[in-house]
Amino acid sequence: MKRIIECVPNFSEGREMEVIRLITEVIEKVEGIKLLNVDPGFATNRTVVTFAGEPEFVVEAAFQAIKKASELIDMRHHTGEHPRFGATDVCPLVPVSGITMEETVEYARVLAKRVGDELKIPVYCYEYAAFEPKRQSLANCRSGEYEGLPSKVVSKEWKPDFGPAEFNARSGAIAIGARNFLIAYNINLNTTSVRRANSIAFDVREAGRIQREGDPFTGKIIKSKDGEPIRIPGSLKKVRAIGWYIKEYRMAQISMNLTDITVTPVHVAFDEVCDKAAERGIRVTGSELIGVVPLKCMLDAGKYFLHKQKRSSGIPDEEIIEIAVRSLGLNELAPFDPKKRIIEYLLQEEQTDQLADLTLRKLTYETASDSPAPGGGSISAAVGALGAALGSMVANLSAHKRGWDEQWEMFSDWAEKGKMAYEQLLKLVDEDTHAFNAVMDAFGLAKDSPEQKESRRLAIQEATLKAIEVPFKVMNVAAGAIELLEKMAESGNPNSASDVAVGALCLRTAVSGAYLNVRINAAEIKDASLVAEVLIQADKLEKETIKRCEKIQKKVLLKICSK
Repeated sequence: MKRIIECVPNFSEGREMEVIRLITEVIEKVEGIKLLNVDPGFATNRTVVTFAGEPEFVVEAAFQAIKKASELIDMRHHTGEHPRFGATDVCPLVPVSGITMEETVEYARVLAKRVGDELKIPVYCYEYAAFEPKRQSLANCRSGEYEGLPSKVVSKEWKPDFGPAEFNARSGAIAIGARNFLIAYNINLNTTSVRRANSIAFDVREAGRIQREGDPFTGKIIKSKDGEPIRIPGSLKKVRAIGWYIKEYRMAQISMNLTDITVTPVHVAFDEVCDKAAERGIRVTGSELIGVVPLKCMLDAGKYFLHKQKRSSGIPDEEIIEIAVRSLGLNELAPFDPKKRIIEYLLQEEQTDQLADLTLRKLTYETASDSPAPGGGSISAAVGALGAALGSMVANLSAHKRGWDEQWEMFSDWAEKGKMAYEQLLKLVDEDTHAFNAVMDAFGLAKDSPEQKESRRLAIQEATLKAIEVPFKVMNVAAGAIELLEKMAESGNPNSASDVAVGALCLRTAVSGAYLNVRINAAEIKDASLVAEVLIQADKLEKETIKRCEKIQKKVLLKICSK
């Protein structure tokens, strides 16, 4: 999975659009960065910018933006309603996919150190990047705001984590941290009553409500022995919520901030509001996600609702996302387009030359053309993907078979394993062709001087080793998927027995075809020791695969003939 993090810097400027443009311009100039949103606020005099990409690119873009803001924004003249203490007030990094929070913390601290060292701005690390508990809270780090910095940064208690322990009058200070993804999420109600919407919000939000005598809104506040109001906690952790009326839609909503979707994801919040609303005679009619969301958020929601229906989740991502959109009612107020609302999809580059994206007819024509690629390696991967897909199909059909309800979850798990295999094999379709083209490019390098000859030799060897590595991956992934076909031959839907056999034949072809590619490329490596271990493993894997697939064929034939 591609490693992606999101960055959401807040700049202390929301009125001068040219300043904001110059800051976002340096972000967009960094390779591999996608600017997702720019949200200026006049009253707050603050702009929230959202961008994402691979970690190294995000750290570079964040640094350049902080540097540009320090050049353009003078905190000595700043006023606004929002709490602030620096030109770039806060800069959180958020793990989106393929990266852990621990890794994200390291990137946040690398950024913090660079800002402190090169820009001479005092830096406080907060949330997961904090070095001590009291600095986890952004409010604590920013307490006293800009005006309190002269005494704060020189104090022992609040010495900056990075940068000079002295007041930077122009740029102030900055909080850099790592946090979980925050989602702004509104749930639509079939009422116009803000009071009833607030009642539901108080039921679910973590802070809950203040306990009162009689009327929950106007009754006398009940206090503890120390004089503090007693609170009744809500049912959802890491959730802030309030009820409001949206004139444009003529309905009340529960407006929520899900501050940690690893604790309370969207689908859990939605169902809990549905339950609490029903207790008050109110129905949820739909919901809306504000801004962009990670792919995992939508996949988790789709799988959650499929599992509630006892349906298999081993289906393509597009179908899982469609289930999520329908179940959450995300199309009620405006169309929800996954390509424009899911971060990973927004970051995908337009690739019109991907073999795996061609129609079957076009792939066939492309293979039949007079160019040497795509060749047997890519086709082996493609055939293997079809074999794994057949295995997933049988598992999905078995999960839905009448009378087999108790086994649906087991079959769903097998279908997901098949899905993982065919997704990997589809990627290897293109990887094999890229590897072949790299070998051809290496052969085309100049060889006029001894240095060029040696450089060319090493390039050919490196490219050829890659051309061995890719089909060897195909062998391993395809062989790994045979277990799925073995299981389906044994206990899958008997009406799909022939599909199991065809799937096994496809996987056998993939393994044997990829094996031949390993062998033909290994023959070009002069130093046999470089490929000896791979060849031993490949020989063993091909022999084992043939035996396993022959057993599947016999088992399927017995089933068919016994009908």
